[in-house]
Amino acid sequence: MTQQLKADGMLVLVTLFWGISYLLIDISLVAMEPFTLNAYRFLFAFFIVVIFAFKKIKNVNKTTLKYSAILGFILVFVYIGATFAVVYTSLSNAGFICALTVVLTPLFGFLFLHQKASKKLILVVFMAVVGIALLTLTETLKPKLGDIFALLSAVAYAIDLLITEQAVKKEEVDAFHLGVYQLAFTGIFMLILSLALEQPVIPSSPKIILSVFILSIFCTGMAFIVQAMAQQYTSASHVGVIFSLEPVFAGVVAYFFAGEVLMPQAYFGAVLMVCSLFVMEIDFNKLFGKKQELEEV
Repeated sequence: MTQQLKADGMLVLVTLFWGISYLLIDISLVAMEPFTLNAYRFLFAFFIVVIFAFKKIKNVNKTTLKYSAILGFILVFVYIGATFAVVYTSLSNAGFICALTVVLTPLFGFLFLHQKASKKLILVVFMAVVGIALLTLTETLKPKLGDIFALLSAVAYAIDLLITEQAVKKEEVDAFHLGVYQLAFTGIFMLILSLALEQPVIPSSPKIILSVFILSIFCTGMAFIVQAMAQQYTSASHVGVIFSLEPVFAGVVAYFFAGEVLMPQAYFGAVLMVCSLFVMEIDFNKLFGKKQELEEV
């Protein structure tokens, strides 16, 4: 198994947790406001990492901290968008529109970083775009306020992926440290916003505490550390395509646990997005090359 395939497998697991996160956010927002929730989510994730890996993260350099602060600032907009999207639109729509990152990542890479797009990537992005369109567009084509917040999240996260890709290529940047310290910076920024704009509360319900715990550990701490480390072995555009599975997972969770039912074309769009991932993962040249060799024998 190649390093890229291992990295992609880890990223699929991250995407599964993010698909679940929309339901957990919806549950948590019953007891607290958005900035407070995100402050808990990121700071708790950081403190857990500190407890178990203090020796590994204590010797962080200035370059890694600089990029961690930049990424933390960008993640504030990612999670403002994602959290308020859950407030003002359906769980499914929030997940699906946030997945536009898959389109925006290679587009921004081409526009701002002069990255070339392979023919296969163009095909995969096209499949993902059609899939997302089938999942999200209604007869009126009129977006809700939450849909606009979800789009903000998608734009910000595409920028985050590209900056992470550039950062982990630098010798002086430690990918694990980057994944950990961006949690701290995001949490601090969210705490400042929470204290300025909200009335922070301490959750008391076991259901809310469990939701915040899962959001912090699996959907935040583990997810961003894995993403930063995995991007050493794969491209930002590739990551964006894998993350197109997020709305599929979000839709499944919304259907079984929140009772949200989609139109038939939306389910077809979900299947198309899954197919786009397989197209990205399969090495067709190698596959057909082996087939040709067998025929020659």
